[in-house]
Amino acid sequence: MSTPATLPDYRTYLDSFSIDDVIARLDDHRDGRLNAFEACCGRHLREGRGEVPALVHEDTEGRVTTLSYAELAAESEKLAGWLASRGLGEGDRIACMLPRSPQLLIAVLATWRIGAVYQPLFTAFGPDSVEYRLGRADTKLVITDHANRFKFDGLASCPPVLTVEGPDAEHADDLDWQQALAHAPITTAPPRQSPEAPFLQMFTSGTVGKPKGVAVPLSAMPAFALYMELAIGLEPSDRFWNMADPGWAYGLYYAIAGPLLLGVTTHFCEAGFSAEGALAFMKRHRITNFAAAPTAYRLMKASGLFDDAHETLALRRASSAGEPLNTEVVTWVESALGCPVMDHYGQTETGMTCCNHHALEHPKHVGGMGVPMPGYRLAILDAEYKELPPGEPGVLAVDIANSPAHFFAGYTWQEKHPFAEGYYLTGDVVMRNEDGTFQFAGRDDDIITTAGYRVGPTDVENSVLTHPAVAESAAVGQPDEIRGEIIKSYVVLREGFEPSDELADEIRQQVRERLSTHAFPRVIEFVDTLPKTPSGKIQRFKLRADAADKAETPAAQ
Repeated sequence: MSTPATLPDYRTYLDSFSIDDVIARLDDHRDGRLNAFEACCGRHLREGRGEVPALVHEDTEGRVTTLSYAELAAESEKLAGWLASRGLGEGDRIACMLPRSPQLLIAVLATWRIGAVYQPLFTAFGPDSVEYRLGRADTKLVITDHANRFKFDGLASCPPVLTVEGPDAEHADDLDWQQALAHAPITTAPPRQSPEAPFLQMFTSGTVGKPKGVAVPLSAMPAFALYMELAIGLEPSDRFWNMADPGWAYGLYYAIAGPLLLGVTTHFCEAGFSAEGALAFMKRHRITNFAAAPTAYRLMKASGLFDDAHETLALRRASSAGEPLNTEVVTWVESALGCPVMDHYGQTETGMTCCNHHALEHPKHVGGMGVPMPGYRLAILDAEYKELPPGEPGVLAVDIANSPAHFFAGYTWQEKHPFAEGYYLTGDVVMRNEDGTFQFAGRDDDIITTAGYRVGPTDVENSVLTHPAVAESAAVGQPDEIRGEIIKSYVVLREGFEPSDELADEIRQQVRERLSTHAFPRVIEFVDTLPKTPSGKIQRFKLRADAADKAETPAAQ
């Protein structure tokens, strides 16, 4: 499939852009209200596209399942009938910890069908991460499978659990997925909801305290659709694979909601990532449009398996998000995969807001963030919240009054107030170029970006501190060639304990089990003291500099 020789000009597109036109395309009721099931599935049936595949799924044994939009609607409406029979409905949080599977997609659509709020749980989360999110959101139901069921054992309070394989000897009170799917389909119409009503309950890592809640409103759907259309360049005939896990924002927003909003086929590969597996999957399914974090591209490049892949692949467009791509990787993608790769920037709070757009013509710089998504006006602010001219670094902000696609109204439980003078403050230090493009200059906080995941150091530090040998702990990002950054913990031991490789392994393993298998410290350094301000705050910037100097130290796998 060839990419058009000439693309619409970005500036010309902006001249005729209207967010109302996007909303009208997503909702055929024209009543000023919305429903995520209707926008992502129901309307496609009404438009005669029920037989289009919504999902192509391949499990760990290589078995392939396809769900058309009509089949997805039928299955999710049966589960929705069961959910409604249990008294669940609008505003209720329904959490799901499942691998990339048809059951996951059915659970998401069934939740939206009753006007409830879907809450993702990453399959690598440990009990501590799960317990906080369930308690904070007052979650009414958990959907999981036998492989992940143990993570809900021993929680202070756990909602009812619906298990895909049904109850087992240890969990006799679990609800049975097959019985739920045998329920009569829901017959009431999908509830028409306010655009401000939430349909996703996310959590984002922060530098201080626990993860913050982000209740994504239905008004985010136009922005999701625009990203897929313009930045990803998704077309109706595409076979789309976004490798990101739907337990996180990029995977949930843009491997599920985004492609379904456009009525396109999304692909799930249930197997864990390997370069060999990714290449085989792309070939088998003739993937034409691909998205992944920079780590995936670096691993693919390092494997050597893809160097002549363009001769056998059907790829025409590739996208990346999570951290900037460097020139070496961009050049490699174009030569090895045979297609252009575009860098995209966004946050859990806002979705993608600044992109190199596949479907629009504008200046594109390697390592740059691109230009604002239509529907957003971005500005660079100084410490007094005044806009800075091109060439001067400052905090990237969304000009809310002039950004009709912007949907973030604040954290669910007001954990932080990221607004000032009519702007949403992203926390990223960015610079605007003379040609209207943006590029990173750094961060003004301590977020660690490892393999595309954003990790707040506080959770890591608190988990390390639960080990009886640890007196103090600080976590920072250490540069890493493959993952971008890895987590490094500086540890001060209690009196009576001696540093050792065995103790470091013990601490590392405890964090993996309690917190998450992606947010553990691969490097642990025992120190006598931590650098602090006079008021006692840890000076992580000094530790980051030290970690960068020692980056050649081998990391744990």
